[in-house]
Order: sequence, then C-alpha cells, then structure tokens
Amino acid sequence: MASPDCVLLGRLQRDIILTADGQARLDQLGGNLPYAAAACQLAGGRPGLVARVGRDYPGEWLDALANRELDTQGIHRLADPADQLRFIAYPELYRANSDHPVRHFARWGLPLPKPLLHYQNPDGALDSKQQRTPLTLRPEDLPEAYWEAKGAHLCPLDYFSHAIMPVALREAGIRLITLEAGPGYMHPDFWKEFPDLVNGISVFVTSADDLGNLFRRQSAEIWEMAEAVCSFNCDAVIVRNPARGDQLYDASSQKRFHLPPFPARVYDITDNASSFCGALLAQLAQGVGLPEAMVTASAAASLATEGNSAFHVTETFPGLLEARREALQQALKPV
Repeated sequence: MASPDCVLLGRLQRDIILTADGQARLDQLGGNLPYAAAACQLAGGRPGLVARVGRDYPGEWLDALANRELDTQGIHRLADPADQLRFIAYPELYRANSDHPVRHFARWGLPLPKPLLHYQNPDGALDSKQQRTPLTLRPEDLPEAYWEAKGAHLCPLDYFSHAIMPVALREAGIRLITLEAGPGYMHPDFWKEFPDLVNGISVFVTSADDLGNLFRRQSAEIWEMAEAVCSFNCDAVIVRNPARGDQLYDASSQKRFHLPPFPARVYDITDNASSFCGALLAQLAQGVGLPEAMVTASAAASLATEGNSAFHVTETFPGLLEARREALQQALKPV
C-alpha cells in the first residue's frame, strides 16, 4: 500500500441510525472519520486515519477499514473501554435529533435496541476548557509514516483535539490543514479561544447554524462572519447550508463564491459535511484550486446523501462523480 497523501483525524463510533422513513441501522461502523475517508478515496486521495477507540471497539470494524485500503496505523486502541455509542434519529429528512430514543422508535413501532436503554445524548453540552478526555487526540497519535502527507483534515472533535493537533501537524511538516468546526466550542463562551483554533488553518468549514451561534453577540451576516474568521489568520472559510448550498470566502483573493446544492435524491445526511471535507482535502492535496475543489467536494457530498452507510460513495457508478462535478461547475458563481 502506498503511503498516505491525506491525513484524516476524527471519530470512530458505534452508530444506531433511524432514518426519516423509519429504517433502523443498528450497531454499525460509524463516526465522522469513515465518511471523510470514503469521500477522500472517491476524490483520488490516499487517506491515513487518526483516531482513538476503546478496548471494546469491534476489531472486525478496524479490519474492514484496512481491507478498504485505508491506512489504519494511526488508530490507537485504549487500555480501557470507551463509550462510543452514537444515536441519531431523523424526524424529518434534514432534521437530526438524538434525544429520547424510546420516543423515536415507538413512532415507527420498533423495539428499542438494548444499547439505548440508558442512552444519554452528549450533544448540546459545551466542551471542557480544562480537561481532556481519553478520546482526545494527542500529538503522539500521529504516526511518523504520515509526516510526508500533502495535507490533513480534522473532522469535528473536542476543543482540545482541535487546539493541539494542528500544531502537531505543522511540526511534522504538514502545512495544508483543513478543519471542520466542532459543535462543542462554536459558542460565545469560546470567543476568546476561537482565534487560536483557526490561526494558520487553510480552510475552515462550518455550518451556517454553528457559525451564527458563535457570533451570536457579534454579527448575523454570513459574509461578514466569514471575513471575521479569516482575520484570525485563516486562509478561507466555507459555510454550508443544506437549503442554500456552500458559500466560500477566500481571504487571499478576497473573493466570494456561492455554489447551490446538487438536486440529489437525499436519503441520509449523516456526517455529510465530513464527506464534503474528505473530498475537499483530496482535491487540494492534488493541487486543485479551492473553488474547483469545493465543486468536487459538493458533488461527492451529494452522492453520500443517497446511501445508507459511510462507504456508499465508493460503490456508486463510475463517472457519476464527474458528471455531477461538471453540472455543479456550471452553477458556481462569484458573489
């Protein structure tokens, strides 16, 4: 296997997903990292994965990642078990909810899976500014074999992981670094810490809702907020919105772009932004310009919404990504 040209840092979890049409996917390989990895491969990247898993995380799932020609030497198994269960229900196609699993399963007349009997939704709580968790990434988690990669992407993680790992990546010689915001710190309480998080980041990717939440006491206009983020020594910002599409502000050229969403037959939007970011990094690592890389990333993300697993995008018809890329290229407009 060739050495990775893209380093992806993220979460591996045990997913229970209840889709908008009442289909339950129980205890499957999940987390944002597999979604980013699959789209990165689709867009021509060779991903090396960095994550932490508990002692009880299924070994066969890690084997399945390796069998897909993903470099897994950056996945570190802890000595103790870890709670990596994630539950997501979709009452509506574009609305996720992780509270009250009993209510969601009862709505479809389905029995509640045993792992959810005492499930507590961790979403909504702010990250700690003082204490790391066992799953927080550390600099020593980055294998030396990844130091020659052309770029790296950080999926949504806790505050400490996003504060620590970009520094470790730069010390390893990796300068192209993209980062998707973690919801646990996109809050006014982290306003003082936020500039250091995006300092030196090549592309910061966030949702319109999370960006608005961070700037709640400052501004409400998307372009104004994007320019403010770039003023903290961030090269570019992409703001994603399922209804409006992607908005790119490139600080170096001071140009703005808007890309409407592809009219996909949406089935499941789980970790769709991570699919977008995996493809984006693969393109940037190949030297593709940022607006064009965003087009390919949006095409890959549209494919990801039409399946029911992280690796659906790698099983689509050959040529479909390129066909959607060409259609979206025509829709890309400067603002």
